[in-house]
Amino acid sequence: MAKLRNHFPQHGIVAEEGSGGSPAERPRYCWHVDPLDGTTNFAHGYPCFAVSIGLLEAGEPVVAVVYNPVNRELFTAMHGEGAYLNQKRIHVSPVASLSKSLVATGFPTHKVRNSVNIQYYWEFTVRSHGVRRDGSAALDLASVAAGRFDGFWEFGLKSWDTAAGLLLVGEAGGSVTTLDGRPYHPGDPDVLASNGRIHSEMQTVAADLAERMAQTKV
Repeated sequence: MAKLRNHFPQHGIVAEEGSGGSPAERPRYCWHVDPLDGTTNFAHGYPCFAVSIGLLEAGEPVVAVVYNPVNRELFTAMHGEGAYLNQKRIHVSPVASLSKSLVATGFPTHKVRNSVNIQYYWEFTVRSHGVRRDGSAALDLASVAAGRFDGFWEFGLKSWDTAAGLLLVGEAGGSVTTLDGRPYHPGDPDVLASNGRIHSEMQTVAADLAERMAQTKV
């Protein structure tokens, strides 16, 4: 992050290791950085972790970099110029139904028992071709952009987890919203990313489950 500060002294930096102030206080250009997305994986020697760097201009992503040092895979994107893996153009998958889709999600490191996502995990498991939990949201989003995953959802992610992946998916032809279909902004409480073709189906599954869960609380 020292290099970012040296090269872009007027830009803001938001990172897991230090706050960049409230959104209202941030400058027009702000870097959202996670130097190690997938810390638990790294600690256990599981080769699924990455560096994630996203530049937001007035809250909108314009530059994205996600790097997996184990596989030496470098995902990059610039607004309006497409998404790339090791300088080769990538696109989301053509899969058109959830039942044939491989999707991904994640869970918090702590308080897993309190996570509402366990219900969604079950629901999407029985409705899809499979659900993966690799432990790195940045790489999950990059995998949607590269067509490896057809969809991804998660709760409670921070802006540095998704700022880069959001742009990668969009530039690769996919869709990113909240679970209820609103425009997604890095740091929102939940995120849904997909190849676009299964997006509405995933939204419907999420909405139906949320309604059933609400009824059981009454």
